[in-house]
Amino acid sequence: MRSRLDNVIILILTITTQMAKISSLHESDFLLWTEETVNKLKALDFQHLDLPNLIEEVEALGISQKKELLSRLTTLLEHLLKRLYVTMPQEYNGWERTIREQRKEIDLLLVQMPSLRRFWDEDMQIAWKSAIKVVRKEYRQTAFPEQWQYSIQPEAILDYDFWEEN
Repeated sequence: MRSRLDNVIILILTITTQMAKISSLHESDFLLWTEETVNKLKALDFQHLDLPNLIEEVEALGISQKKELLSRLTTLLEHLLKRLYVTMPQEYNGWERTIREQRKEIDLLLVQMPSLRRFWDEDMQIAWKSAIKVVRKEYRQTAFPEQWQYSIQPEAILDYDFWEEN
């Protein structure tokens, strides 16, 4: 006859084994892991969730959205800088197309995830440093400003055609 301690040990070993299988599924077949995780969440089966990996994946989703905003903002600033300061009329149309595309995608990101707006000022500074570095290398003869010369507010960056002022 088993003691209570034996039963507890067996239960702990069973749970540990199940958790190891779930965790290894995350490593070996991510799609299957996500399908099983969704099914467990829908069934409210919280006991059998792979919480460490689930937490990691949810955090990664947030980080990826922040990275997408920063990447698109950097590309937008690069093309705004080219359009504003590089005198190559044959390239204007292509730069303006990229500007429109990046603006559209950033606007969609901000509509879908309004909380990304709280990172705007910081991301503008980071994007500016990256964009100015890239365009200065590409167009060494062009005099680019040290600072962004226009409003950094999302509405301005996403809507205003700054080059029309010149």
